[in-house]
Amino acid sequence: MVDRLLRLVITLPVSTATTERAFLAMKLIKTHLRNRMGDDFLRHYMAVYIGKEIAAKITSDEIINLFDTGGRRAHFKLIDM
Repeated sequence: MVDRLLRLVITLPVSTATTERAFLAMKLIKTHLRNRMGDDFLRHYMAVYIGKEIAAKITSDEIINLFDTGGRRAHFKLIDM
């Protein structure tokens, strides 16, 4: 019982400010108009929203180059007509 209590105390956050910021971000992102948002999309969107200082440093050219060098799922063939 003491071991379990110690584990619980160790895992408790020292400050609730981070948790409160995360829930505030989720409240701003997931409004009643966007309540059908998938979990993966919400998780990714919140990561960008919370780390917006880092995301602001990424240029659109970097994103385009990243997608351009990635593999494609569809392969297109030219057909002679």
